[in-house]
Amino acid sequence: MPAAVLLGFAIVLEVAGTVSLRLSEGFTKLIPSIVVVLGYLGAIAMLAQVLKSGMSLGVAYGVWAAAGVALVAIIGAVFLGDGLTGIQIGGIVMVIGGVLALEMGAAHS
Repeated sequence: MPAAVLLGFAIVLEVAGTVSLRLSEGFTKLIPSIVVVLGYLGAIAMLAQVLKSGMSLGVAYGVWAAAGVALVAIIGAVFLGDGLTGIQIGGIVMVIGGVLALEMGAAHS
C-alpha cells in the first residue's frame, strides 16, 4: 500500500482517537474509551509502516500532526461546540503552511 494512503489511515485513526478522548469523559464511557485506545494504537502502527516505507520522519510526522490538529479543531468547532476564533483559524493555516514548507524542502533535498 502506498505510504500516502497509510499516512491517511494514520491521520484518520489519530483523529478518531482524539475526538473519542473528549467523548470518553475521562475514560468513564466504555465505547469511546475503547475507540481512544484502538485509534491511537492503530495510528502509531500505521505511522510506523509509513516510516518503514521510506518516507522521511520530519515529513511523515509533520503531515500527521498538522492534519490531526487541523481536523480535530474543525471537528471540535462543527460537532462539539468548541468554536474557532479568527486567530485559531490563522493558526491552522500557518500549521498547514509549515507542513507544506517541510514537504517542499524535502522534495529539494
